[in-house]
Amino acid sequence: MRPVIALVGRPNVGKSTLFNRLTRTRDALVADMPGVTRDRQYGDGKVGDRPYIVIDTGGLSGEDVGIDSLMQSQVYQAMKEANIILFLVDGRGGITGHDQSIAQHLRQLGKEIIILVNKTEGMNEDMVEAEFYALGLGQPYAISSSHGDGIDPLMEELLAEIPAGDDESEPKGGIKLAIVGRPNVGKSTLINRLMGEERVVVFDMPGTTRDSIFIPFERDGRHYTFIDTAGVRRRSRIKETIEKFSIIKALQAIESANVVILMLDAHEGLTDQDMHLLSFVIDKGRALIVAINKWDGMSRDGRDFVKEQIERRLPYLDYAKYHYISALHGSGVGLLYDSVDKAYESAMKQHQASRLTELLQDAVQIHQPPLARGRRIKLRYAHQGGQNPPIIVIHGTQTEHIPESYKRYLVNQFRKWLKLEATPIQLEFNNSVNPFRGTRRNNAKTKQVLEKRHRQTKHMARKFGGKKNKRNKGDGHHH
Repeated sequence: MRPVIALVGRPNVGKSTLFNRLTRTRDALVADMPGVTRDRQYGDGKVGDRPYIVIDTGGLSGEDVGIDSLMQSQVYQAMKEANIILFLVDGRGGITGHDQSIAQHLRQLGKEIIILVNKTEGMNEDMVEAEFYALGLGQPYAISSSHGDGIDPLMEELLAEIPAGDDESEPKGGIKLAIVGRPNVGKSTLINRLMGEERVVVFDMPGTTRDSIFIPFERDGRHYTFIDTAGVRRRSRIKETIEKFSIIKALQAIESANVVILMLDAHEGLTDQDMHLLSFVIDKGRALIVAINKWDGMSRDGRDFVKEQIERRLPYLDYAKYHYISALHGSGVGLLYDSVDKAYESAMKQHQASRLTELLQDAVQIHQPPLARGRRIKLRYAHQGGQNPPIIVIHGTQTEHIPESYKRYLVNQFRKWLKLEATPIQLEFNNSVNPFRGTRRNNAKTKQVLEKRHRQTKHMARKFGGKKNKRNKGDGHHH
C-alpha cells in the first residue's frame, strides 16, 4: 500500500501550494460530480514510479486552546498514521511561538518529522536553515513551494527510505471486498454477520504498517477477502464501542478492493462524511454497493425520507446497487453476497473488440452523435482498455467535441447491453488519424502529386501561352 505523507504547519506557510505541487493538480482526490462535497485535504502524489498519499492537515494555528483540541481530532489521527510528517515553516517570517508549540506536539508523536523552510527563493539557504535548528527536530531543508526549488530531490530521498509495499501480504485469490463507512455505522457487525457460521477459514493477516487487515474466507466454494478498516474482532470479543474512523485507511481499502460496500446509517441519512467517502470510491472507479443499515427500526415516513434524500443527492450514482439491511438482526444481509458476486463479475469481465464495436454501431444507429462545427462526429470502432472499472476505448473523428450528455447515453447503452451491475464504466476517446501521415510512403505520394501538378501547370502554360503569342503576331500582321 502507498505510504502516507502529512503536511502540517501554521496557516499561510505554503502548505496548500506544496500540496498542489506534490499532487500536480489543484484538486484533491475527489470526483468532480454534482452533489459530491469537495474536499481538498487528501491527494495522490508520485515520485518516479512510487505513488503516495499526501494530506494537508490544515488549521494548526496554535491560537486559543484550539491546538490541543485539533491535535486530538482527525488531524492528530492523520499524523499518527502518516509514515512521514513534513512540518512547514516560513523562512521569511522566522520562528514564531506557534511554530514552537506545534513542534512540541510533533515531538510527542515519535514519528519521522522533516522541517521544510518555505519561501526561501533568492535567500541564503544555510543562514535560513540555521535558525530553525532551534525547533529541535533535526536538519531543516530550505524549499520553495511556489517555485518547486528543492522539493523533488527531497521527496525521492524520503520515499527511498520507506520500503515498497509488500504485495505478498495481500492474498491473491478471491474477491477483495472493502466495507467502509462512518464510525458506529455497523461495519464490524456487518462483517461478522457476513462471515457468520458459514465461514470455513478466517484468520487475521497483517497487511502493512498501515494496519489494514486482510481476512480471507470461503463461502459456498467461493473465495473472498475482507479488507478491514473497522478492526474486526472474533464474535466473542465484540462490544458496542465507537469505531475509530480514518479516511486514510478507508482510502487504502478502497484502492485495494474490487468491490466496495459503503454503509450508511438510516437514522442519520446522508452526511458530508458519507459524501467524502463516496467521492473516493467514484474517483477510484470501484464497483459499489450501498448498504443502508438499521432499516428495521425506521418508520414508514422515515424510510420515505431516506429514499427521497438518496434519490435527490445521488442522481449520478444510478449504477450502484442499493440494499436496505439490519446488520444486527441479519435482515437483508444474505442478499449482499449475490450483489457482490455480480458486481465483481461486471467489473472484471473481458469483452471482445468485435462485440463492443457492434454495440457502438447499434448505439450510433439509434441515436446519432451531434454535429460539431457543421460536421457529424463519427464513432468507428471500440475495444476494451482495462478492468475494475471496465474501460471502453472508442475511436472516431472529432471525439473531443462529444458532449457529456452523449457520453452518458453511450455508458447507459453499454451497461444495458453488456448486463453490467454495480460497476461504473469509463469511456476513453481517440481521434482516428491517417496512418500514413508523416511516413515515407505518404511523403512519396505527396511528392508525386506535386510533381504531376507542376507538369500539368507547365503544359497548360505552354499550350495557352503559345496560342496567345500566335494571336498577338496575327494582330500585328493585320495592322
